[in-house]
Amino acid sequence: MKIVTYAGGEFLTGDEIVVALFEYGAALAEVGTAGSVEIPIRTAAGHSVMATFLVGPASQIVAIDAGTSDDELIDGDVVDVLRRLTRRLRPVASSADEGVPSAEEYD
Repeated sequence: MKIVTYAGGEFLTGDEIVVALFEYGAALAEVGTAGSVEIPIRTAAGHSVMATFLVGPASQIVAIDAGTSDDELIDGDVVDVLRRLTRRLRPVASSADEGVPSAEEYD
């Protein structure tokens, strides 16, 4: 579990969720835009609730190990959404690009 510090507050969430959130935030920063996402957090009472985060170029998010033995907060659907949003911002070359000469070949 990780404690995420964001906008002056602290939020407890799962490790994999934090990684996906950070990757999405970095991808948004690379293209100079922002986006809002919902991730699950655990309240002080131990309940899981959804929290909305605005992430982008100016985001200042810190995550530290919570040092707790509580069950890991896992939400595969949220991680999948974050990864899909990240892929949209960071498209990769497809196999259709194979065989296309690179810029160095024109020198």
